[in-house]
Amino acid sequence: MRILIQEMLIRTLFFFYLIISSLEFTPENNYLINCGSFNDTSIDDRIFLADNLNSTVLSTPETIFANSSNSNSVLDLYKSARIFNGSSQYNFSINKKGWHWIRLHFFPFPISNEKFNLSSAKFSVFAQNFTLLKDFQPLNNVPVVKEFSLNVNSNNLLLKFTPSRNSLAFLNGLEVISLPDELIPFSIGNQNLEKNALETVVRVNMGNVTVSSKDDPLGRIWLSDYNYLSNVNLVVFVSNIHLVNYTKGEEKVSENIGPSSVYGTGTKLHSVFDPNTQINATWLFNVDSGFGYFIRFHFCNLLNPIPNNNFFFNVFLNSEFVVKDLNLSTSGAPMYKDVVVVTNVVPQIRISVGPSNVRNSYPDGILNGLEIMKISTSDGSLAAVDADFPSSSSSSKLKVWIIVSLAIGISLILVVFTVVFLFRRRKRHVMIHSTPDHLTEEDDSNSSIFSRSKIGYRFPLAVVQEATDNFSENRVIGIGGFGKVYKGVFKDGTKVAVKRGISCSSSKQGLSEFRTEVELLSQFRHRHLVSLIGYCDEKNEMIIIYEFMENGTLRDHLYGSDKPKLNWRKRVEICIGSAKGLHYLHTGTMKRIIHRDVKSANILLDENLMAKVADFGVSKTGPDHFDQTHVSTAVKGSFGYLDPEYLTMQKLTEKSDVYSFGVVMLEILTGRPVIDPSKPREMVNLVEWAMKCSRKGEEIVDSDIVNEVRPESLIKFQETAEKCLAERGVDRPTMGDVLWNLECALQLQGKQKENEQPEEMRDVSATEISLGSMADLAAVSMSKVFSELVKAQGTRSEFGSAP
Repeated sequence: MRILIQEMLIRTLFFFYLIISSLEFTPENNYLINCGSFNDTSIDDRIFLADNLNSTVLSTPETIFANSSNSNSVLDLYKSARIFNGSSQYNFSINKKGWHWIRLHFFPFPISNEKFNLSSAKFSVFAQNFTLLKDFQPLNNVPVVKEFSLNVNSNNLLLKFTPSRNSLAFLNGLEVISLPDELIPFSIGNQNLEKNALETVVRVNMGNVTVSSKDDPLGRIWLSDYNYLSNVNLVVFVSNIHLVNYTKGEEKVSENIGPSSVYGTGTKLHSVFDPNTQINATWLFNVDSGFGYFIRFHFCNLLNPIPNNNFFFNVFLNSEFVVKDLNLSTSGAPMYKDVVVVTNVVPQIRISVGPSNVRNSYPDGILNGLEIMKISTSDGSLAAVDADFPSSSSSSKLKVWIIVSLAIGISLILVVFTVVFLFRRRKRHVMIHSTPDHLTEEDDSNSSIFSRSKIGYRFPLAVVQEATDNFSENRVIGIGGFGKVYKGVFKDGTKVAVKRGISCSSSKQGLSEFRTEVELLSQFRHRHLVSLIGYCDEKNEMIIIYEFMENGTLRDHLYGSDKPKLNWRKRVEICIGSAKGLHYLHTGTMKRIIHRDVKSANILLDENLMAKVADFGVSKTGPDHFDQTHVSTAVKGSFGYLDPEYLTMQKLTEKSDVYSFGVVMLEILTGRPVIDPSKPREMVNLVEWAMKCSRKGEEIVDSDIVNEVRPESLIKFQETAEKCLAERGVDRPTMGDVLWNLECALQLQGKQKENEQPEEMRDVSATEISLGSMADLAAVSMSKVFSELVKAQGTRSEFGSAP
């Protein structure tokens, strides 16, 4: 009986083995050649056969072999090569028609025969009617694999090598492999791929993990995405290979499309500690312009459980939607998306994933793998020099037409602007231009300067006067370049900060700052940026109403006032909060925002001493295009905080904010102002004095905290500040890097004392959490104030419409 059971078990196991084996893809055409060698070699269990004198697939005018003198530096496949000093070709019999890979292996190792110097080789490669490579020169001392995909419809495949003039060609290894039918589609949308050749530009595995050919059923290599990420600090790498299930989901994806080692790792947004995240994870890839590209996105939800029981996000390619509100709510189900894009000008492809606006979806996004393949041109070329560009004559004609069109367009625009200007002037109506830096005044003081925009929360002047006791001097809580700031209290007891500027009619610059700040703040929703409650522009007033920050400015808690001093841990936490706000400005909005006036007086503290960046009157949008490095603009900001590069060259970048933030960090560290005339001459300027002391190894820590700062935390904090203060912007870290280092400094300080409350507990109260979506916290607080005011003051119409 026991023997019978054992036999049945063996038969059952054998049966399952047959089923599993049948699921694995076995290519009908599988040519693997170790070129220039008399010996077979293996790579990850794949046998490359010796390319000997009896080869039946190669026709060449002369048989020339070469061998590497360094036997330990590379794989066996790259220790030999076949050299072609004339046009030569491989002719492969094709048993199964369809898509095939052609992989060419090159490694120009040094050889003793100077006549055949591989490092100077220059040649072209053709397959059927396609140009795969033209005047190609392999990199010295680096093995290179070129992978192409061809749809072979004949009984043979002809592969031809042609040396360039006075040069030679060579090859170390060659693969011709038939592919699974489902791997490459014959068409994507209106793009027909069936009659094109493809070149693999890059095959990337997200999650900062490289997948070797032995872990892929088709022998593919998937490179780590780490070097392609535009900002590593915005993402986290996740892995859960055991969660991958190819039978789940609507799309039954096979492992040939992507192995579990790819779908089981991913790169996702680092949003777990900030539910208000509005940033994207972005990867950048260099490509040849003038070509179409077939791009395959691989997705798999590795979260278990899923936040809010749904997982939606957006996928972008060069700022255009690939998928809007992608639903990846099924854990472990592989999914892929194919698209085709043409790059006519910019030789770069930008891939991003970011938060969706679907209700209740947590701000997140994930990408597991990516493949980019170049598509051959209409004449069958994959070589960059053969890309379809206009000829010189057509370019000249194009330039003439462009010049003529521009001249006509400019003339029409001037006529239109003249008519509009005269019409507006006759009606005595305000005209506000599209950029906040240029504004035209008007006599009708009762019309809103935002009447043509979608900004709401316009408060009647009478309501603001009542809240501030008619702008009583007893209510003044601050004075800045724009004007005075008053503490206001509405009828329902809500406290607000009211910033009143000089009237519109007497301050053109103030009007520009007023409009800029209101428009920017109306777009922001981040808990480390001060929230806009409303504004008033009635009777030439320029009034901005903010949430009230109970503990005033950071500067007041460092020096110059009788407010309580801050301990070291709280100072670092305030730094972290401020850095989060600035980081959001630089990366989390549609256009990069440069604050331009970062200083301790513009960092406000609420009742829990949580930091919020304020005062956006001189803020500026960054470069419109990613290839632009700066914005040329007049210098604005506060003396002592200005980036020296911006000050001397008037070139504004995000790194200008980083420099100013470095100055704030020194204020926090030393507890002294940026400029202090009461000090000896060599100590007047904080930055110069602190940097000089640092070089000498002298102590600069505020005496109020010197005994509580741990050396490791101090070193990390001070090093970060000094990096921010580098003379050149390119040598400074990003705000994301600064944030990471500050978090590290806080960890190095160790755990807080028992009577201290952790930052996360202070930042988000139980009441706030009960409101629902964390991403709506800022909007809820503003809307609540507004709705309560409507009830207390009268009808909604007198306040304007709320967005």
